[in-house]
Amino acid sequence: MHVADEAPSSLGDAPSSRGEAPCSLDDAPCGPGDAPSSLGDAPWMVAMDRVLAALAFAAERHRGQRRKGVTHEPYINHPIGVVTLLWEVGGVRDVTTLVAALLHDVVEDTATTPEEVARRFGVEVAGIVAELTDDKSLPKATRKRLQIEHAPNASPPAKLVKLADKIHNVKEIGSAPPAGWSLDRRQAYLDWARAVVAGLRGINPALEAAFDEALAAAQAAITVRT
Repeated sequence: MHVADEAPSSLGDAPSSRGEAPCSLDDAPCGPGDAPSSLGDAPWMVAMDRVLAALAFAAERHRGQRRKGVTHEPYINHPIGVVTLLWEVGGVRDVTTLVAALLHDVVEDTATTPEEVARRFGVEVAGIVAELTDDKSLPKATRKRLQIEHAPNASPPAKLVKLADKIHNVKEIGSAPPAGWSLDRRQAYLDWARAVVAGLRGINPALEAAFDEALAAAQAAITVRT
């Protein structure tokens, strides 16, 4: 479901808790004579600069990385997919959230430091990315448990990004799972994703519906193969 042109109906597309006005790139200038609109408190062109800078940075940091799915897509396709879900399905127009979505894996999966994210994109973006970053020094089972436990108390932007992230991952588990993953392992991932998203509900109905749809499709794909 696309809600980009509809009035805000959830915390994900309403004014944020930081006091920002709802922001929209749908009102982008169409020609040289059009005055730029605004995204939050930032002029439209400044907002676009932030998003494009984050995309370029993520692409450079994830360069050479591939997704685990059987298609082995370039990793950058994942953050692009996440930000696209936020924009097209969730109607999210907050630039800080969109920037954080593009950067959500750079600390966890590359040599990028939190300090570098803060220096380049601001402490607010860095804080959201930090919420979305697993501590890889911990055992995998512990990391997965902590995601479930932390989900209900995450900030609204972090909840939005994590929800879109889970949608994108669940879709891949259903259609192009990592090579060598057994049906049991795929089922375990779906069960875990469902538990994480349970703590995110109430943030954006459209994204939650998209997750439920993706989960049902992935579950059906697994069931067909059993």
